[in-house]
Amino acid sequence: MYRPYFVRPLLAVVACLSAAGAVHAAPPAYDFSPVNQYNLQVSASFWNPIIRYVSQKSGVRLNLKLGRTSADTTSYVLTREVDFAFTNHLFSPGRARMGWTVFGRRDAPPVRAQIVVPADSNVMTLAQLAGESVAFPGPEAMIAYKVAYAQLQRRNIPVDVVFAGNMDAAFAQMFAGKAVAAGANSQLVQNYQRREHKSFRVLWSSEPFNDLALMASPRVPADQVRAVAQAFIGMDKDPEGRRILAAATELVHAEAPLAFVAASDADYAGYRAFYADAPPNVR
Repeated sequence: MYRPYFVRPLLAVVACLSAAGAVHAAPPAYDFSPVNQYNLQVSASFWNPIIRYVSQKSGVRLNLKLGRTSADTTSYVLTREVDFAFTNHLFSPGRARMGWTVFGRRDAPPVRAQIVVPADSNVMTLAQLAGESVAFPGPEAMIAYKVAYAQLQRRNIPVDVVFAGNMDAAFAQMFAGKAVAAGANSQLVQNYQRREHKSFRVLWSSEPFNDLALMASPRVPADQVRAVAQAFIGMDKDPEGRRILAAATELVHAEAPLAFVAASDADYAGYRAFYADAPPNVR
């Protein structure tokens, strides 16, 4: 009796082709790196629900990739390990040439660089910081370090720079007496004040800058960038999205409800203007 030995191999080939087709049809996945504005636990709790929502709505799977410090997280962008970011670290002339584009931002008032001390500090002026320790999140912190430190340099006020890793850690060092002052982002000063019940005295504030940008690598196809952008920007118009944003707002004690809006490179002209006039060692 004839036995069809070819059936099993043929089925195996069909199964392999089907599996290959399934792999080929799998939705794309990209790593998303937001600058560490809070400690790691708060940052992960803030972003993970947002990223899950955006992935579901856009059909473009995003994975959260956070470094231990803001400098570590930015290094992922610079070494091309990630394809989406929430950052203001890419507007210097050299980094602008990497080709990342702005597609959105957090819908929040402009932020200012500030130099702050505890409200009960004896320090009343920037000049009194000469020779003292000043805490900053890290060397990549555009507002809290680069803009704030540039101001100290312009005034010829030498300080001992202490990099704490993130803004929460910088504030903690200051309130613990390990630093006399901190370079800060005004938005994060307000959030920390409400979240940790601490009081600050602001010694100096900069001109306003737009909040951090949602950005995409040039490697990501335009249709997938559009899908991700639409998911971020539509969150506050969807009941599930609003619930997630409300929880994120409560987590960090933000002043206004969190939402995302469309943005473009033109919204970040202030950053480029800063770099055009900044001291060489903070560019």
